[in-house]
Amino acid sequence: MLEFPRWKYVLILIVVLASALYALPNLYPQDPSVQITANRGFAIDAALRGRVDTALKAAGVQPKAVEAEAASMLVRLPGLDAQTKANDALRAALGEDYLVALNLASTVPDWLGNVGARPMVQGLDLQGGVHFVLQVDQKAALDKRIEGYLEDTRVTLRDKSVRYTAVERRPDNSIVVTLAEGQDTAAAQKVLAATLSARGSANALPGTGLSYQTSGNQIIIGLPQAELDQIAGEAIEQNLTTLRNRVNEIGVAEPIIQRQGNDRVVVQLPGVQDTAEAKRLIGATATLEFRAVVEGNAADAVASGRIPPEAKVFQLRDNAGPVLLNKRVLASGDEMVNARVGVDNNGLPAVDVTLNNIAGQRMFDYTSANVGKLMSVVYIERVPTVTMVDGKEVRSVRVREEALSPTRIAGVFGKNFQTTGLEKTEAENLAKLLRAGSLAAPMDFIEERVVGPSLGAENVARGTKAVVYSFVFALAFFLVYYRMFGLITCVALLLNLVMVVAVMSLFGATMTLPGFAGLALTIGMSVDANVLINERIREELRAGVPPLASIATGYEKASGTIFDSNMTALLAGVALYAFGTGPLKGFAITMVIGILTSVFTAVTVSRGLATLIYGRRRKLKSLAI
Repeated sequence: MLEFPRWKYVLILIVVLASALYALPNLYPQDPSVQITANRGFAIDAALRGRVDTALKAAGVQPKAVEAEAASMLVRLPGLDAQTKANDALRAALGEDYLVALNLASTVPDWLGNVGARPMVQGLDLQGGVHFVLQVDQKAALDKRIEGYLEDTRVTLRDKSVRYTAVERRPDNSIVVTLAEGQDTAAAQKVLAATLSARGSANALPGTGLSYQTSGNQIIIGLPQAELDQIAGEAIEQNLTTLRNRVNEIGVAEPIIQRQGNDRVVVQLPGVQDTAEAKRLIGATATLEFRAVVEGNAADAVASGRIPPEAKVFQLRDNAGPVLLNKRVLASGDEMVNARVGVDNNGLPAVDVTLNNIAGQRMFDYTSANVGKLMSVVYIERVPTVTMVDGKEVRSVRVREEALSPTRIAGVFGKNFQTTGLEKTEAENLAKLLRAGSLAAPMDFIEERVVGPSLGAENVARGTKAVVYSFVFALAFFLVYYRMFGLITCVALLLNLVMVVAVMSLFGATMTLPGFAGLALTIGMSVDANVLINERIREELRAGVPPLASIATGYEKASGTIFDSNMTALLAGVALYAFGTGPLKGFAITMVIGILTSVFTAVTVSRGLATLIYGRRRKLKSLAI
């Protein structure tokens, strides 16, 4: 008697329908597009639409559609040549007011997106993407660390009531402290040595082995060459970590982020959907600084040139005028543990910030002693820009350093607080950057390439052809050699392919060129499992076992062997994914998914089909196998 539980038929039907649904978005091609994103102070409006239409008409480009959203505009184009022309024309027409970037826009219907169905992510070798080379400014990292030591030195001397006339940096990166007359040089040196070595903040590392020398009323603090070299090396390593975190915030699958030489980083973003957003978040060095407001008329101080020695002039946002802020940074982005977007008491966008323990204690100490005084937030962003000059791209970097409107300290706070005065998009971007971590040193884009999808399309075509041919060859062999059971096997193979594509699409796995090799290997392994089953059934028939019993026994005896062989291959795939990088991971993930689906289709689906065809035929004399 050949039996198959009804609940398994229901399971197979659910799997077939779900696989078809989630594999369907891969049949919809993407539109070559150009995305326009507004820089701060500019809007996506009818005036921009007019400028875009004029530029496209002048370039002889007819778009398929122009779609405007709240923060960006998407120009869909009929082909790659039109995309290139439109990109060049719009960059020249819009200049620095807007970011113009190549994009591939989805054409998947909204109803599929509503159920979570999306196309499979393709790698750089299949879909194209962006390739960046960034130069790390190691000198800036060194300057930042030494400036931290300078400020820590000043704060320590003031806190310990040690009078001094100057704290300066020498060209050899040493720090010279000039004490006032009558101060105890030895005692001051002891105070500095104890505080700087134990501070443990982002500005001063514990146990750094700073050297101290005295000469008259001066204390010379030296940084050993070993630490200077370490600062330069750690700048790249920290930037690599931060870049990976930032790319994760964007949601790019299978990125390549690696060091190149002594001071460069290569970033490849395959299948990226928003190149403008990627470039902004990767290249921007955005952080916050919290500073106390220095009393006095800032405009008069700037006009007369008499700026208090402890103050620095900043410009308020939206050109609202200058403001005097203390040189001492109470807390900075380096010391932030977490940041998320929230709203203030008025329902306006804000960023909820959590500091580390040291910065939190510093903030608590300051606010405890200065309730009712003013404090301001300084927003700093280093933004790469591209300007068209005589038809050529000229790349530069501008540092945007703005002070938000000062607010009065209403109460005591420490680790957890909120900063306001940001726009919605700005708050979201800032929260992402702060969560990802601060860059140890600024980076400049020295090379930027957009890898077009034309070569990738050829790879996709060839890879698809290889998979189709392997499937057709297997189909022809099985139909000739196993007849009806060959047809059952081919149906199971087809469902296996659909399931692999559906699972990879559902979970956002990346299909690369090596992934096509893994897909072809999956077909081979699925064929192997079905061969084991069919040969087992043949053996039972040769031994004189009735046809229905031969089918049942063949599946039962072959199942154990199939599980054993596939589990060993599965372990190999997991090892490749765990220890491999780049192409190996693409191959491994396709292989692992294919192994799991092939076991299901070979053992469950094919047996269900065989039972459906032969199960009710009581007087069956022979099998078409």
